[in-house]
Amino acid sequence: MKTPRHFFLRSQRQHSNLLRLAGILIVSLSLGACSTVSSIKTSAHTTIDTIKTGTVKTLDKISVKTNIGDNPRDPLEGFNRVMFRFNEQIDEIALKPIAQAYQSYLPSFMQTAIGNFFGNVGDVWTAVNSLLQGRVTDGVNDVMRVAINSTFGLAGLIDIASAGGIPKHREDFGQTLGRWGVRSGPYVMLPFLGASTVRDVIATPVDFKGDLWSYQTPTSTRYFGTAVKVVDKRASFLDAGSLIEEAALDKYVFIRDAYLQRRASQVNPDEE
Repeated sequence: MKTPRHFFLRSQRQHSNLLRLAGILIVSLSLGACSTVSSIKTSAHTTIDTIKTGTVKTLDKISVKTNIGDNPRDPLEGFNRVMFRFNEQIDEIALKPIAQAYQSYLPSFMQTAIGNFFGNVGDVWTAVNSLLQGRVTDGVNDVMRVAINSTFGLAGLIDIASAGGIPKHREDFGQTLGRWGVRSGPYVMLPFLGASTVRDVIATPVDFKGDLWSYQTPTSTRYFGTAVKVVDKRASFLDAGSLIEEAALDKYVFIRDAYLQRRASQVNPDEE
């Protein structure tokens, strides 16, 4: 006959067996969970490494094709690209839409007249820089353009001089410094003003002072005229901007290289 003590001992053994079984299950589940987590981590690291490797290879290919990050003329490329994006955003938000409306709604003859007027004002500073560069013939030519267009051309609204065979030049103080032997220095992208070089940055304040329109009074007329001049100039580049968007692999690189080549040819046209 089984005593109460016998049932108690049997119950204790069963309880102990259940505890051991539970412990085994917990350990097994823990090991499985750890294995699963470890597998997930390994897969994640592998995926991240693959993405990084692919990205680096892609950037290397782009760098080889566009010379990004490896141009001694553009050591400030990081800063310049930030300024380039800033200018692009300002242009897309404000300047380009205004220029498109200007081109669409203002009669073409009025656009031509506005361009001629400010071009005639600019010819005065061009004449000064031509003379400073020792180009006496061009300087005299520029003075004649201003005299003819300001009188017979109704204050420059009509470009009589070009029709009469007197060519138009564009000279600024940056070109003058270049003719004097000042090196261009690194490429610089200026906020609002766009592409430039260190030499042209130095020359820009002088060019502002040399612009006769900057002395126009009252100031309200000066500011209005300056705004119209900026919009007119932007409108003249609308078609070119569309071509660049379609053709350029990297718009920043395209504009940089085109600007540097153009400035080099302007400073030393005889070397072309």
